[in-house]
Amino acid sequence: MLNSVWRGLAAALLTVLPLTAATPAHAAETVPLSEAVSRLPVTVESRDGYTRDAFRHWNSGDDPTDGCNTRNEVLIDEAVEPPTVGLRCSLSGGLWFSYYDQVWVTSASGLDIDHMVPLAEAWDSGASTWTAARREAYANDQGAATSLVAVTARSNRSKADQDPAQWLPPAAEAHCRYVAEWVGTKLRWSLAADEAEVAALAEAAAACPDQYVTYELVS
Repeated sequence: MLNSVWRGLAAALLTVLPLTAATPAHAAETVPLSEAVSRLPVTVESRDGYTRDAFRHWNSGDDPTDGCNTRNEVLIDEAVEPPTVGLRCSLSGGLWFSYYDQVWVTSASGLDIDHMVPLAEAWDSGASTWTAARREAYANDQGAATSLVAVTARSNRSKADQDPAQWLPPAAEAHCRYVAEWVGTKLRWSLAADEAEVAALAEAAAACPDQYVTYELVS
């Protein structure tokens, strides 16, 4: 009789434990750009100790079995016309639209995968305190379509590690989208902003009254 009771209790615990141990999912939020900007914590940024190697990338991507790293998975996902995927995930053909400069690109080699918030800027804004695993997750984040973006190498290298107080896409029609994606990425990863950056973002938000930001917080 006692054994039966213990077996019943064990079965009940096995049923309950997965529910209580699971990490609660964060619901996506959609707010006006101006409100999103106001949610950014403001702080003084510091690049002390930064090295690009602190952010491991590109790793094996969202699907480690497909033979493609994060870069190629993003290229495949963002292609307007899909490329042919060959041996060891070599890409040929395909068509992409680089929204920063409104340019059509017909070769994967002409594209960079831009971290919407550059690695150095992320470090300045809070990632310096993260674990190596969290920094790797950030550098390979495909959980939000706006975290990594395929753009022309020229536009990405023009941007470098600058924030919106220093650089905006060369195509003016891209500014509202770009600022929204920047703010959404910072909110997603609980990153801060400095005063000059927030001022530039607020100015851009005033010029984009119909722009919204959607983000889902990463635990």
